[in-house]
Amino acid sequence: MNQLAAQVDGPVFTADTPGYQDETAGFQTGTRREPDLVVGATSAADVSAAVRYAAAHDLPVGVQGSGHVLATLTGGVLVTTSRLADVRVDADARTARFGAGVAWAEVTRRTVPQGLAPLSGSAPGVCAVSYLLGGGIGMMVRKYGFAADHVRALDVVTADGEIRHVTDSEDGDLFWALRGGQDNFGIVTAAEVDLMPEPRIYGGGLFFDATRYGERALTSWRQWTADQPLEMTGSLAMVPFPDSPAVPEPLRGKHVVHIRIAYAGHPADGERLTEPLRGIGPRLLDHVHDMPYTESGSISQHPTDPMPYHGSGVMLTDIDDEFLRVLLDQVGPGAEHRLIVELRHLGGAVARPAKVPNAVGHRDARFACGMLSRLGPVDAETAEQSQTQLATALRPWTAGLCLNFTEGVRTPEEISTAYDVAGYRRLTELKARYDPRNMFRLNYNIPPATC
Repeated sequence: MNQLAAQVDGPVFTADTPGYQDETAGFQTGTRREPDLVVGATSAADVSAAVRYAAAHDLPVGVQGSGHVLATLTGGVLVTTSRLADVRVDADARTARFGAGVAWAEVTRRTVPQGLAPLSGSAPGVCAVSYLLGGGIGMMVRKYGFAADHVRALDVVTADGEIRHVTDSEDGDLFWALRGGQDNFGIVTAAEVDLMPEPRIYGGGLFFDATRYGERALTSWRQWTADQPLEMTGSLAMVPFPDSPAVPEPLRGKHVVHIRIAYAGHPADGERLTEPLRGIGPRLLDHVHDMPYTESGSISQHPTDPMPYHGSGVMLTDIDDEFLRVLLDQVGPGAEHRLIVELRHLGGAVARPAKVPNAVGHRDARFACGMLSRLGPVDAETAEQSQTQLATALRPWTAGLCLNFTEGVRTPEEISTAYDVAGYRRLTELKARYDPRNMFRLNYNIPPATC
């Protein structure tokens, strides 16, 4: 440890060092993080030193940004990126460059006043880099495609400790693998992305009582998605709200269908397209309106304070009436398990090949399904069992894993389903080239190919 501490500018921690618990804490509080050594990186050079130290001592390496999604963090060296917080915007080029510790909220705060927006996700507190490496299913995904499709360059430290600036023309194979292959090929310290001329969005939520209108809401929403323009990215969540003073009174203690609207176009058109959904029934709340993109996080209303939870996600080939029946039986009002389940409408630009190809899989999926259990009301074992039960019931419609929405330990076999067969094979071959010892394995691991 002393040897490494002398080589880096950032702090270094072990389990008996003051600050260790704070440094390893993330948004997800339901998973314990117990690395042998933690490096609070302040630069790419710090990351390089940490990786070289790990290689010399035959230790695995993990990375943590905001700590929203974790695979496993037991043993090895953990590099935390929260101090890599630089953001630069080039309004003329419509690009932004940001460090690996920067959350989407900060990127939007810098870009929207200049008439531009990033392809951020529904939770503004998520670190942008980790989101991009998983693909990125954002608020305008049907209009622009995966966020990973609009990455221009990545700075990454590979397993040999080298600091590389990676683009399609420089280390093109590595550039392909990083965008979708997550942190299996190195630790990304900064990214440069395209920005979109979308400083405002028409969006928000329509809330219905699932006990009275759940079936009608699901059926109406599925039919509504069939003919929406690319500018409309919608989702539907089923949420069993607790009877708590922290919950708005109209939703308190109710099982709710929350239809989420994100329309990247003229607000009058968004209003017209949304209106049929209001006919489902009386709304408990109706928060849909024109807003600056800086407020786009209010559309899904994800929690902003750290919390314990267990989550998983799959990509769906399509959904039909039988799918909706199964979903209601599994997680509707009166079902045994009280999961939060969200369906996100895909298609559109998602289905088009990226101009610069990447490793993101399942572009032909029509929907994505995320599942989440708040821990506390239920224990981790029960949460995992209930999500496994739902995933099994939805298997006839499932294309494979959705890494952006997946939590917990996963086997390489499970991870492989996030990609098509040829794409996964290429990832394992590139892993053998860039990380043959599989140092970067404290993650959703892609093992190196063997001869």
